[in-house]
Amino acid sequence: MLELAILGLLTRGPLHGYDLRRRLRDGFGSMAHLSFGSLYPALARLEAADAVRVVADGDAPPRRTASPAPSLLPLTGSLTGERAAHAARRATAKAAVALGARSTRSRKVYEITATGQRLFEQLLESPTASGDEMRAFSLRLSFADHLSPGARVRLLESHRARLLESLERARLHVLAAPDELGHYERVVAEHALDALEHDLTWTESLLAEERQRATGASATAAGTGRHAALVVTPGAAHPGRPVEPGGRPDPDPPDAHERTDR
Repeated sequence: MLELAILGLLTRGPLHGYDLRRRLRDGFGSMAHLSFGSLYPALARLEAADAVRVVADGDAPPRRTASPAPSLLPLTGSLTGERAAHAARRATAKAAVALGARSTRSRKVYEITATGQRLFEQLLESPTASGDEMRAFSLRLSFADHLSPGARVRLLESHRARLLESLERARLHVLAAPDELGHYERVVAEHALDALEHDLTWTESLLAEERQRATGASATAAGTGRHAALVVTPGAAHPGRPVEPGGRPDPDPPDAHERTDR
């Protein structure tokens, strides 16, 4: 699921690793505690699979940090003092180079490739491992604008079926043995039941919208097909006009009312 989320965000544009982590944590509740220790190995796997590539400054060449001009230390007049001044200038130059390299690394961004786009579409429609359906549904729905109307309908229908199963189990839990539940156990169970019912209502509303869109898209495609299938038969546009052997109407047929004895 992490790879799907990364690729989904990168379809909207290149991102720094820091921005990727922030958006994953802020946008997806299941990844609220995502660490760099999980993010960067996933990015490395995607890079090895040629699904993402690393660029700097949006593919611009890295900027070089100019080394500061050496400070003009006053000459001491002694060999020992001049050696100390020279060592200080060398240390300053090395520090500037190190900081410049670190700055270049911090500007590194990740960009999705054509292979990554295909992988993203494959992951978006692939079945989810058992036990991870609810989290996967929220993630897939976040990127559902990349799915066709029919695929969105299938996604919502599958989620609705799982909700109905969960709702039935929750009702049985509340009603089966009322004396076995303590007061707060019942409060929590009833709250979970209300949440499932609300989620089901919301899902069915989305499903009705998507079915309407899918029906409209199918009707539009069917209308286009019928329009393309219309063929004008030779001579049909000019009834009563003789047709030449090549299939075209005779441009100058004899007038039907013209006297033949002239």
